[in-house]
Amino acid sequence: MNVYVGNAGRDAALDKGWLLGHFKEAGLRHSEDVEIKWGVHAAGDKRSAWVRGEVRTALLVLISGRFRVELPGRDVLLEQQGDYVVWGRGVDHSWVAEEDSVVLTVRWPSVPGYAG
Repeated sequence: MNVYVGNAGRDAALDKGWLLGHFKEAGLRHSEDVEIKWGVHAAGDKRSAWVRGEVRTALLVLISGRFRVELPGRDVLLEQQGDYVVWGRGVDHSWVAEEDSVVLTVRWPSVPGYAG
């Protein structure tokens, strides 16, 4: 049977949060189409540098905490469970966890050369 059962918290801890993507070994979690990340961030965690020249579309959903996504000319504050933001190709971005936070990120397509 072609099934994988796991725990996002445990599996994510093994690979910088990533559950699916082109960078996963062959199997059900290997995908050329989509990347999925279970991001666990302590308060104060922030991206070390802005992502520039993004070639993917992304969806980021707040599971818990308070999380700010920084976009050119606009910050988006996710503060209620289920709050989300979507940005498209070419949109530079960064982020900061204002409280201990868990976020689910989905990016597509899964592009070689990008793993984190």
